[in-house]
Amino acid sequence: MQAFLEYIVKGLVQNPGAVTVTPVQREGVTIYELRLDAQDVGKIIGRQGMTINAIRSLLLAGSSKKGLRCSVEIVEDGSV
Repeated sequence: MQAFLEYIVKGLVQNPGAVTVTPVQREGVTIYELRLDAQDVGKIIGRQGMTINAIRSLLLAGSSKKGLRCSVEIVEDGSV
């Protein structure tokens, strides 16, 4: 699922080299922490959160077929 998420996100951003996806296990759920360039955050969130919600839906559908529980969070480092 991590490779799938990286593929989707890197295709949407201007600076794909800055994209990192880190899996974190919390209470039986794998949460993928998404770090990217500050200029690309708006592109991933999209208007009214439409893009990130679509990414979450794709991840949910793919992970449920494998019997997993996954989610995505955008992590801002505060280095802006």
